[in-house]
Amino acid sequence: MADAVTDPPTYAVTPAAGPLDFTLRVPGSKSLTNRALVLAALAETECTLTGALQSEDTQVMADCLRRLGWAVAVDAPAERITVSRPAGSTIIPERTADLFVGNSGTTVRFLTAMLALGKGVYNLDGVPRMRERPIQDLLDALGQLGVSATSDAGTGCPPVTVHANGLYGGAVRVKADTSSQYLSGLLLAAPFAGGDTVIEVAAGAVSEPYILMTVALLREFGLLVDEIAPGRYVVPGRQGHDRREFAVEPDASSASYFFAAAAITGGRATVTGLTRTSLQGDVAFVDALAAMGCAVTEWPDALTVTGGPLRGIDIDMNAISDTVMTLAAVACFADGPTTIRNVAHIRHKETDRLAAVATELRKFGATVTETADGLVIVPGALTGAAVDTYNDHRMAMSLALVGLRVPGVVVNDPGCVGKTYPGFWRDLERACGR
Repeated sequence: MADAVTDPPTYAVTPAAGPLDFTLRVPGSKSLTNRALVLAALAETECTLTGALQSEDTQVMADCLRRLGWAVAVDAPAERITVSRPAGSTIIPERTADLFVGNSGTTVRFLTAMLALGKGVYNLDGVPRMRERPIQDLLDALGQLGVSATSDAGTGCPPVTVHANGLYGGAVRVKADTSSQYLSGLLLAAPFAGGDTVIEVAAGAVSEPYILMTVALLREFGLLVDEIAPGRYVVPGRQGHDRREFAVEPDASSASYFFAAAAITGGRATVTGLTRTSLQGDVAFVDALAAMGCAVTEWPDALTVTGGPLRGIDIDMNAISDTVMTLAAVACFADGPTTIRNVAHIRHKETDRLAAVATELRKFGATVTETADGLVIVPGALTGAAVDTYNDHRMAMSLALVGLRVPGVVVNDPGCVGKTYPGFWRDLERACGR
């Protein structure tokens, strides 16, 4: 899903001529698109997603569904994906499949849980980094429900083999202190189990807004889920839905880069289609910018961030951890240090994001202290540098923001943004009026 502008091995950022002032709509939410693809596959009728993200992560999910027997029609220019089940097929149409998940955490975790509904043997594997990303807590939870799902190498990471013989419900306790996606995967599969499922979450779940997103999406599709106590869910089994169309919101994490661009340049950015009532928790990134000195304006179908003199803050970003690196870039231009806390789990993402962002921001001249669960960023005189991206889309997009104020910033491997935002460089140029 590469964009033509991402083909070169490097991307030299041209500093903004002055405060930016722009309006744009970012592509659809990756988190919502991949969740909705699972629910569309499990529908009793053909289901179409509008505004769906077209990226590497959603492409590997769509490709996996095809290998599992679904018809998946992608109309990329129209941002539409239609999923339909073969007539007369079982809940998982194919009984065997080898699935390549790339480096998509949502794909491997959601499908591992979903495949428990089927009857057959399924293998899931990805790129080398995927073989370092944990999934054991989900495998253990599925084991409590009578599902044989194992880490083939015994590392607690992919490749994974699921020997499925149906999911019949029951009681399960799942750990979600490394990734909330384990719980989300169970919640997406549980309505289609043969019986009721009671899910209890061990203390310390991370990224709670993503759990709330999953629950809200299930309800949008007409499925029942009841949180009877904090961290304790009852999901009736033998459910179904006939939702024919679902509109995916713009991606709040992707929007964060443009809100940050306004903050860094002292300008104004309006992102349409995104409001505080979004299903996505990362919309709260604008509150972090407000704490740093920006103004946030709410519209019926948009949010505007206007930059102002920036000050350092002390912030717990557990709930919006995908925007840690975006805020770290903004912090380089603040008056005073910024402390980011309670995000140790992002060490298990596409790369160790705490170590990576500390290493790269130091190349610009920022003073960055890496803690066990966060970062302390002390602004200083910044200079241009070539920065590495670790095949991590969020590293590339965040580090590029520094170049809006600092000449000489070069981003290595800019094509990695194709994971969630293939058109990012084009949209950044447009935001700069170029």
